[in-house]
Parts: sequence; structure tokens; C-alpha cells
Amino acid sequence: MTQAAAGSELDERVPGRRWTVRLDPVGRGSAEVRVSCGRPACDEQRLPSAAAGRAAAVAHLKAHLRATPAPRADTYCACRADGCHAHFPDTGRQARTAPWRCGGPVVLAVVTDRAGRWWQALECCSRCAAAIPGAQTAATSRPSAPPAPGSPVPSAPRTGTATPQFSDRQQVTGGTGVPGPRPEPARRRRPPEKRIGRLVIPRDLRPVSLRDELVELGGLFRAYQKRAEPDLAMLADLQERKARAFLTWSDVSCDVTLRLEAQRAEQAAAVIRRQHRHRTGEVAEGEEPGVARLLTVPAQWEYARSVLAHVAGHTPLPGAEARLLVLMLTLRTAHTGSGNLVGQDVTGLGLTDPEDLIGKLSGCGWLDIPGTVGDLLASRPENPTPVTVPSLVPGEDGAGPFTFGRKTRPKLSGWAQRAVSDKKLRKKKAPAATRLLALTLATWTDDAGRLGPGGQGIALNTLAARVPVDSDELVSSIDQLTAADWLIDATLTDTHLTGRLTERALPLTCPLPD
Repeated sequence: MTQAAAGSELDERVPGRRWTVRLDPVGRGSAEVRVSCGRPACDEQRLPSAAAGRAAAVAHLKAHLRATPAPRADTYCACRADGCHAHFPDTGRQARTAPWRCGGPVVLAVVTDRAGRWWQALECCSRCAAAIPGAQTAATSRPSAPPAPGSPVPSAPRTGTATPQFSDRQQVTGGTGVPGPRPEPARRRRPPEKRIGRLVIPRDLRPVSLRDELVELGGLFRAYQKRAEPDLAMLADLQERKARAFLTWSDVSCDVTLRLEAQRAEQAAAVIRRQHRHRTGEVAEGEEPGVARLLTVPAQWEYARSVLAHVAGHTPLPGAEARLLVLMLTLRTAHTGSGNLVGQDVTGLGLTDPEDLIGKLSGCGWLDIPGTVGDLLASRPENPTPVTVPSLVPGEDGAGPFTFGRKTRPKLSGWAQRAVSDKKLRKKKAPAATRLLALTLATWTDDAGRLGPGGQGIALNTLAARVPVDSDELVSSIDQLTAADWLIDATLTDTHLTGRLTERALPLTCPLPD
């Protein structure tokens, strides 16, 4: 058959079916995508994300493939309309040296691009399907044989069960009738290789104790990477063990690169040990602390906790707002019972009605002010108001309720003022209860900022004694601290509050003793 005759015969046949499912963005500045189908009866879909759109597109094409009749044996390849490289090139391209001849049964092929932006189903011959990169067969036609005299009418063509693979690795099921391909025989696999980091541990490494140590270290390092919280002391121990093991491995294998790995592990262990000392406050002479805490020594941390405990038992008025104001006034007058106060010191605490609260403290005798409450709130730094707390004035023996000295008091007061006046708490207009909770949590962490002794959390009865709020207010305050990047991983149970202060809050923490 000549080339012209072959082309004429093909042109007289029924053109193959073809349709495309596309995934397109809706527009700039939006994560929405649009799923469209080449079939006229299919409506456009809009999905909120590319992942959802890809799943919808694949599901839509699956539905078409399930509902589509078997490929017709009397069709010519739909890919010819696109200038398929298996067919003759389009006008203007160099002609093939030998004509392409279609062959084999007609199949329903599925083609997709690598980026997962479109999926196309088309009827073509099996030879063209094999020549199209990435094409997979969803169904196959089988031409009917001429019926014998007296034989029943042959049934409709049966479809194949091959399952094309899409870009998102979901499979499309074809029709039923043609059995699937034989499963490949199971291959005998070798045991998986043991690794430590990127290095493969040889199976024949001797001594066996060295190989066991390397295998165990590899597992310990992988387990450490899955930890929810870092443990620098543990990591430093692992690096030291790795350095010793790699040094021995280098000696038995005469591999210089392993000795270099051992040296790097030793350096890493030293750096991690130093970081651990910085976090715990155990800074060697000449070293600067990794966490520059506002209160630098453990004695000051204990003084801060003692003030909070004193205020919890000596606040004359109920409520978190009164507790916070009494705490700040106590720190301002702790050494002699007297101190200076300006209006901004009170108005910046997030109190609902500071004038009424100061009036109540003055009226019950806990606070003495020389003038009116309005004068105090209007005072400025250049003209502060002297205030006195009679219960903090030292007795005749010179002893007061606190043991810290005159130089420590302003450090404690500055620490508390820095915490309750945190920039993000002010921007979010956090109430007094949230600021009091932030200050209290800062005194109940370990060296890494985890809440409670050893990071085990704070008992709710202990927390309620320091922050007098109900359960709903406590949950709201915890949410506000989380939103203000002060607290993370917070979990509130029936008995404890667990979590960790963020890196930006670590300078204000007062770690608990081990």
C-alpha cells in the first residue's frame, strides 16, 4: 500500500476521542486554582489550593475513564492532530526517512505533564501510545473476529485493566474484562544497610563491638532528631561517643577521612557543651553567656520568686489587677518601704480603672500617697510622686520582709517592668491577668525555658495561688501569650500547665534550681 493510499484509508476512519483536564491558577495574589475539562458537559471547578485542585482533576479524569466505553477498533490516532512525533512531521519540518505505520489494537492512553498541570486521555494505536513519552494505557480494544455460521453475536469489546500513573501518584482504574498483567516475582532483598549519618557501616567491619557501637550511635542520633525538645547535654555525649568510635574506625580501616570526622565531632561536642553551660548559667571565666538574662545570678532569681510569694499572701484586694499593681508597688518600695512613682508606671499595666484601684489601696491603708490619685496619675518623670507602703517599712531592728539589699531592688523592679511592659503584650493590649501570668511563668522554668521543675510543667493549684483567675481567664491568657510569641507548645490539663517560653522571653527567665 502506498503512502498516499494509507493516508486516505486513515482519513476515512473515525477520529479518535480526546479530552484534556487542566489545572490553572485563578489569578495573581490568590491561591485558588481552576479545574476545567475539555468535554462540553463538564462545568469548571474552583479549589482553594493547588493540592486540592490536583486531587480534584485526577478524580474527575478517573470518573471519565470509568464511564468511557471501550476504545473503538475502527478509529485512527487522535495524536495525529497534534503533529505527534511518531507520525509525519508538520509542514515546514524535515520529513522522516521512513513513513510511520500505526499498528496494534486501539487503546485509551493517558498522558500528563511533569508539573501536574494537565492530564489528557486519547484514543490511539498501541504503537503510538508506546512512542509518546510518559503515556500509560487505561483500556485496550480487541477487534471482533468474523462470527462463524450459527454462532452467537460476539459481545462488545472488552477493556483492559492497566492502571496509568498520574503526577500525584494516584492510580486510575480502567474497565473490567481483560486480566491485569502478571505480578512480577518477588525479588530476594538484601538486609538494609546500616548507616551513621551519610556513611554506610560495612557488614564485615571488625571488631564486631566497634560495628555495634556505630550502629547504636546511628540509631541514637536519628532518635534525637525526632525529639520534641532539645537536650544539649545528651547531644554533647553523643558527639563525644561518635568522636571515639570514628577514631577507632579510622585506625582499623586506615581511612584519613574518618579521623577528620572524629575531629569535627570533638569540636561539635565542645561547642554544644559551651551552649549548655550558657543556657544553665554555668559560664566559665572569660566566656559571655549565651542567654543574656536580665537577672544574672541564681540569688537574684530566688529573690524574684520570694517577692512573688510575698505578694500572693499580702495583697489586700482580690483579683489579678490588684495583685499586679501591688507587685509593682512592692518592688518599687521593697528596701525602705518608700519610693517614687509616675503616672505611666500605673497606666502602662493594662488596668481597667487604675484610679479606682489606687483609691481602694489608699483607702484600706496599704498605700500612702501625699496628694490625690489624680495628681499621682498625672505625675511625670521630672516630678515623680513619693509613695509609701507601711507594711514594708523596716522595724526598729532594721529588718524588713525581704533580705536583698539596696542595689538588688532596682534590678528586680526593672526586670518586672520589662516583662509586664513587653512590646508585643502592649501592642495586643494584654490585660493585667495576662501580664501577671507572663511574669509568673518567667520564674517557673528550667534553664531551657520549659515550664516547671525539670520541664515537667506547673501544677494548676500552684499557678492559681500566684495568678488569681478562673479557668476560662487562664485559657484566654495562655492563648494571648502564645499569640504574643511569649509561650509555645502550651498544653493545659486538669492538673498541670506545660509548655516552653520562646527565645525572646528567655532573657527574662529565672531558672529553677536542679
